[in-house]
Amino acid sequence: MLHIVLYQPEIAQNAGNAARTCAVLGATLHLVRPFGFRLLDPAMKRAGMDYLSGVCLVEHASWGHYRASLEPGTRVWATSSAGATVYSHARFSRGDHLLFGPESSGLPPEMLAQYPGLRLPMPGGGRSLNLAVAVGVLAYEAARQVTGDWSAP
Repeated sequence: MLHIVLYQPEIAQNAGNAARTCAVLGATLHLVRPFGFRLLDPAMKRAGMDYLSGVCLVEHASWGHYRASLEPGTRVWATSSAGATVYSHARFSRGDHLLFGPESSGLPPEMLAQYPGLRLPMPGGGRSLNLAVAVGVLAYEAARQVTGDWSAP
């Protein structure tokens, strides 16, 4: 349905929490190397709990490998505190990729220039949200738009 892309994630717990969100939503999780942890590090397993077995996880050796894996016409949304579009104003479609950068630095400017930029408003004046929280907020909004009515059991 959706694809969550973590570019060079640094913190195992954030990757584990993002994996759990993907499992619940039926989204695919893409991890782009290098990571700041070992894949399936104990902290990632702890954060992902027993949901990890239900995650469609795709590991990419580099940014170039990830890009080469994209089908023509794939839409990638880059997330940044400087993104031009508030996430709730975007119109998501099935198959979209939501791209998130490393916790300490975010996405590089050259990546942000390639894709439409989304941002989460921070009315309290913060600089950024935790990566796993940002993934959850955007993934749920995208999934809500793609699936439609959430009121059905």
